[in-house]
Amino acid sequence: MTPTHAAGSSVHALRVLSLCMGVFFLFMGLDKAAWLGDPGLLTTQLRGWHDAAPAPSRWYLETVAIPGAPVFARLVPVGELAVGVALIAGFRVRLAAVAGLFMVLNFHFAMGVLLRYSYLWNGYGPPVLGGLLALAIGGARLPFSVMPRRAR
Repeated sequence: MTPTHAAGSSVHALRVLSLCMGVFFLFMGLDKAAWLGDPGLLTTQLRGWHDAAPAPSRWYLETVAIPGAPVFARLVPVGELAVGVALIAGFRVRLAAVAGLFMVLNFHFAMGVLLRYSYLWNGYGPPVLGGLLALAIGGARLPFSVMPRRAR
């Protein structure tokens, strides 16, 4: 295998990963569409996580997530949909991957799972974080992507 062939294979593999992660985020966002009309759905979910969460996650829930739930209930579905569309289209993949990584880490921290040993075999944990991290590092100029306009 020549270095040129290996590099070509890598960018195509990252493009496939971008498509898969995009579909994942698109459907995660669609699943949360009801939050746009009823932010209480998110508040109820956050309160449900509170009692079982470790102390750092409880602090985060009490001081950031629950008080901000009316805003987050609108930002999260829109953000997940935007990340999904960007990753599918191949538009600003690195930025979309960083935004997705931030959202996933926020949710996992709020849920209290990020700080548990069992997180290491959670299907939403390391595979999603690893995929997003790979796209954040190597997702520039992937094939079959929508490229942003360059300033003249």
